[in-house]
Amino acid sequence: MPLNRFQTLRKYLNLVILGQPVLTENLLTALVADGHLLVEGPPGLAKTRAVKALCDGIEGDFHRIQFTPDLLPADLTGTDIYRAQTGAFEFEAGPIFHNLILADEINRAPAKVQSALLEAMAEGQVTVGKTSYKLPKLFLVMATQNPLENEGTYPLPEAQLDRFLMHLNLDYPSAATEVEILRQSRKEAQTNKHLKMEPISQEDVFAARNSALQIHLAETLEKYIVDIVMATRQPHKYSDKLASWLEYGVSPRASISLERCARARAWLQERDFVSPEDIQAVAPNVLRHRLLLSYQAQAEGVNADDVINEILSLVAVP
Repeated sequence: MPLNRFQTLRKYLNLVILGQPVLTENLLTALVADGHLLVEGPPGLAKTRAVKALCDGIEGDFHRIQFTPDLLPADLTGTDIYRAQTGAFEFEAGPIFHNLILADEINRAPAKVQSALLEAMAEGQVTVGKTSYKLPKLFLVMATQNPLENEGTYPLPEAQLDRFLMHLNLDYPSAATEVEILRQSRKEAQTNKHLKMEPISQEDVFAARNSALQIHLAETLEKYIVDIVMATRQPHKYSDKLASWLEYGVSPRASISLERCARARAWLQERDFVSPEDIQAVAPNVLRHRLLLSYQAQAEGVNADDVINEILSLVAVP
């Protein structure tokens, strides 16, 4: 059963990545919901280690791309190379043609590179010249942003942010977890051994995605998802305070993402139905990057999480 394998994968990830249960849980959710992750947090919080560990746990290949201001689209997608032996151009695939991609500091890349990644994420293909090339069927991007510095960065446009299934905010581990990290790092350095597990096949991943889509979602909960989304577009119907905080609401892609993530969470928790708690649990990560706050909200120190919490408190739970 794919579910048993995924529970093993969860335990493996939590053993390898200490102190980041939110990251590991949402990596699995994104994998089952077939979406991409945007992760924001200070350097050194095991983001690269997490994606590598996920790749070790499933059949697939991994590639890390360091985004820099001088990066070109061809550095990502690949390009046509002239072969003198044959007198013809031949396509040389770029690093995007892997199953798991870590796009490190994505906001350091110029707009053309970001748009090339956008096509890959949205369409599952890249276009070089007049030809489009399909990406692997199993394709997941985890992009990172460093919130500590903005010099030399290119903020992601709303259209590209909307392509990410979820946006996670990571924080530093506790002191007790930091001690465990020290011990684990020392042990790995001494023995030169890392934890291993038998990889899950890609067929099991696709079976898990199909099983999650079969999870029962009541009509009342479908309406609950839509009500949450509509509260971001028509906040004046709920409260003047909420209306003063929001400039623009979320797109229909947010509704789809809420449903897919709620189904994936229910499946990972071994339930055959979606509960209101599933929707509420995934709502912050699904909506955080899709809301456009007003100047008044920013002046008052209100962030997207505050707005989402307010919406969840105002929208009636079925």
